[in-house]
Amino acid sequence: MREVAFIKQNKEKWLSFERAIFKNELKDPDDLASQYIHLINDLAFAQTYYPKSKVIKYLNQLAAKAFQKIYRTKRQDTNRILYFWKTEVPLIMYENRRYVVYAFTLFLCFVSIGIISAANDDTFIRLILGDSYVNTSLENIKNGDPVAIYKSGSNWGSFVGITFNNLYVGIKSFMLGVFGGVGTAWVLLQNGIMLGAFQYMFQQEGVFWESVRGIWIHGAMEIFAIVIEGAAGLLLGASILFPKTFSRVDSFKMGVKEGVKILISTFPFTFAAGFLEGFVTRYSNTMPHFLSVGIILITLSIISYYYLIYPRLVYKKSKSHYAAL
Repeated sequence: MREVAFIKQNKEKWLSFERAIFKNELKDPDDLASQYIHLINDLAFAQTYYPKSKVIKYLNQLAAKAFQKIYRTKRQDTNRILYFWKTEVPLIMYENRRYVVYAFTLFLCFVSIGIISAANDDTFIRLILGDSYVNTSLENIKNGDPVAIYKSGSNWGSFVGITFNNLYVGIKSFMLGVFGGVGTAWVLLQNGIMLGAFQYMFQQEGVFWESVRGIWIHGAMEIFAIVIEGAAGLLLGASILFPKTFSRVDSFKMGVKEGVKILISTFPFTFAAGFLEGFVTRYSNTMPHFLSVGIILITLSIISYYYLIYPRLVYKKSKSHYAAL
């Protein structure tokens, strides 16, 4: 069968399935499961005979959405919160993984701009970080404690202040996505350039490794969470600019719903980063090297696994589970 004929033959069935998933027009979970089986069969057929077709991506997205809806109705899944973290967010992340790629690409580009600008303009670091911060950091470097600035204030005061500031940045990054993603890109630009200039300053002063051992104890989760929040903002912007087969209003509503869930999923990591910055980073210059490096690797591994690896595992599990129905 030619691809055009295949699409024409099944188009109405797929659109009906879309309405069932996104507009809750189908209330019976058994009927939904039955339609899901047909969808999986169509997906397998398309993968076999039209391996380069865009219809495969479309059917994959429907399959992921169907799994969320069907799995949520199962009796054994009584813990809604557990379901949210174990299944719902990972499937949303898998479905929207391209926005994670976009966010990381943008952020790394902006970090590079910060590094290159700092390397070619002696005034750039002060322009971005401010004279007070730079002067204090340089004084701390001379005194042999490059990250002493993180020791100011009480443990709890630092934890609360830093955490709320990072939550504000994340929420703002997401909400500004309503401007077609441009606002989100601006937040990533600000933070990326600042990070690039910041790290270059320590490199220039010959204490790059000391800064990494200290700052990235909390920075691994903090920066990663900011990028994921940026991905949520880009998703929100794309829901407005590219509604696909939905009305722009319906697409926007779905973008808000999924983006908010991604945003909320970053909050525990933001709290963890704030805790580390308030209670652990200040002791980085006195703790053994292996301990500081270990904390960095563990925190980076946890958040990387949850957002980059685990979503694919959950998706494969959902696909194989319902293919066996």
